[in-house]
Amino acid sequence: QVQLVESGGGSVQTGGSLRLSCTASGFPFAKYGMGWFRQAPGKGREYVAAHTRTADRTFYADSVKGRFTLSRDNTKNTLYLQMDSLKPEDTAVYYCAASSTGLISLASYFDSWGQGTQVTVSS
Repeated sequence: QVQLVESGGGSVQTGGSLRLSCTASGFPFAKYGMGWFRQAPGKGREYVAAHTRTADRTFYADSVKGRFTLSRDNTKNTLYLQMDSLKPEDTAVYYCAASSTGLISLASYFDSWGQGTQVTVSS
């Protein structure tokens, strides 16, 4: 059974940093593409960042390029999202997701989801 558990969310001021973690279990983590999505109140889900299974290719949304850094530790079955220079518009629930095919080019490839962790950035 696939389980994805996010942690590391919280409240920070503009310009602050947070690091999100996603601990995975129940599937061969190293064979899956992994990513982060977010959903702000009243808005649709936004595809934030993702790695291929070997992290040889990484996607970042334009809205976070240069501020967010994605990494994964396949020995710990954990995905990380380092978020720097946070802005109020980054406020959202952040979800970890897994792609069983390893493909990451489309959000629809992600077929397992965590429960989410809240990130709030105040001005």
